[in-house]
Amino acid sequence: MAEKKTRYEKLVHIYHSELYRFAYWLCRDPNIAEDLVQETFLRAWRSLDSLLDQKAAKPWLLTILRRENARRFERKQFDYSDVENDTIVDEKSVTLDDEMEQTVIQRHIAKLPDEYREPLLLQVVMGCSGEEIAEILDLNKNTVMTRLYRARNQLKEALSRDDEQLKGASN
Repeated sequence: MAEKKTRYEKLVHIYHSELYRFAYWLCRDPNIAEDLVQETFLRAWRSLDSLLDQKAAKPWLLTILRRENARRFERKQFDYSDVENDTIVDEKSVTLDDEMEQTVIQRHIAKLPDEYREPLLLQVVMGCSGEEIAEILDLNKNTVMTRLYRARNQLKEALSRDDEQLKGASN
């Protein structure tokens, strides 16, 4: 039991902040994100013996987290509104322009369909490779790479439209 506890504590220490960051990107609510991470680690504790390869811990935990997020929607019906979600504030940004640019990018990422947003977040936010994303999402690697390509193109097009609108407004 002591060995299991040590393995578990090591997983929590190494992956808690990364899982929280990904959970926040999925739900855009710090409280729900923390709940998702706690549920993820609870499920991880219960099935820690099934994790045979420590190198597979990150994709394993991300898969658990994604499933926990999906369970959230199975259990509860949400009221929808037109109110914009909170944005993540990057305190390292030096200028207001940098903050605005980052907010615009985050909003466009949030508007991407799930099938494109999830692989993009797994790669950009979590630093996962194509193989890891394929394993987490239970997809073929080629499918993942296609979705990443399309996500970037959609993001690029949306940002280009914004630039064109800004140029048109300043004329």
